[in-house]
Amino acid sequence: MNPLDLLASPLGIAAVAYAAWYTLKCAVAPWGRCRRCHGARTTGRVLRRPCPRCDGTGIRVRLGRRLYRYVLSEYRSGR
Repeated sequence: MNPLDLLASPLGIAAVAYAAWYTLKCAVAPWGRCRRCHGARTTGRVLRRPCPRCDGTGIRVRLGRRLYRYVLSEYRSGR
């Protein structure tokens, strides 16, 4: 099976479209809601304390943006 045949299928087109959309989303808005506290900034029901993953800000850097920065730093360091 030719790789171009896979890209021409509806599933391939959907995968490429999703990748393009997510890349654009990471470029325009690199910050997303925290996955643990869902942007509420606190965790727990009884004891309200700041979320340990986002340090109480409610936002975190998206995975795609972190991956982009890692690849860019590896490219610049010449590895």
